[in-house]
Amino acid sequence: MNWLGLWTLAEREIRRFLAVWTQTLAAPLVTAGLFLLIFSLAIGPARGDVMGVPFVHFLAPGILMMTVIQNSFANVSSSIVISKVQGNIVDTLMPPLSAGELVAGFLAGGVARGLLVAAAIVLVMFPLIGLWVAHPLLTILWVALGGAFLGALGIVAGVFANKFDQIAAITNFIVTPLSFLSGTFYSIETLPPVMRALSHANPVFYLIDGLRHAVLGVSDSPPALGFAVVALSTALMAGLAWWMFRTGYRLKP
Repeated sequence: MNWLGLWTLAEREIRRFLAVWTQTLAAPLVTAGLFLLIFSLAIGPARGDVMGVPFVHFLAPGILMMTVIQNSFANVSSSIVISKVQGNIVDTLMPPLSAGELVAGFLAGGVARGLLVAAAIVLVMFPLIGLWVAHPLLTILWVALGGAFLGALGIVAGVFANKFDQIAAITNFIVTPLSFLSGTFYSIETLPPVMRALSHANPVFYLIDGLRHAVLGVSDSPPALGFAVVALSTALMAGLAWWMFRTGYRLKP
């Protein structure tokens, strides 16, 4: 295990997004705050409790996880695509790092950005709406899982894409629908049976539902089931990312 190389790659990925913190940390906080503000003003007063909690409190964990996964995905995928477009991806592939170490290093950046974004939202936005987390350690676990799953997906997307419009298409047609159509703004129990079944096939649903249980103590599905689905999905996606690095898929001429 090349611990020095792994640490150096992870540090580079973390420093990369910290260097532009207004874009990578402050902007997601503002976006999450706008979501909560708009829904609380437009729907909150007229909407009753959802799953036994106020509507704005019900929304908060979903918006938190949606923000985390979008930023984790963007952090990893943009890093790889920028390196490919600029032609310096070889600087990452040449050092004595195994495929597994490359995956772990990129994931470290995605998970770190997800955790920092989540911390900012919890510390700034949650007190403003009178909400605090019921299970802090579980909350950290679910945020880390969300960052790891979408970070692994970001590696796959970044390796596959050769230009920025391709990564934008993956974001717009895969990542955004997965996050919006996963119970972020509603309980899936209100959906028709077909839509409910499709939601249960979406790993992001279990991320949002698991975080909602950690923050509020309520959920649409058993948290243990959600953890198993997300852990398996993350392992499969990370395995695909490992194979891409191992074989040099779309990385070597």
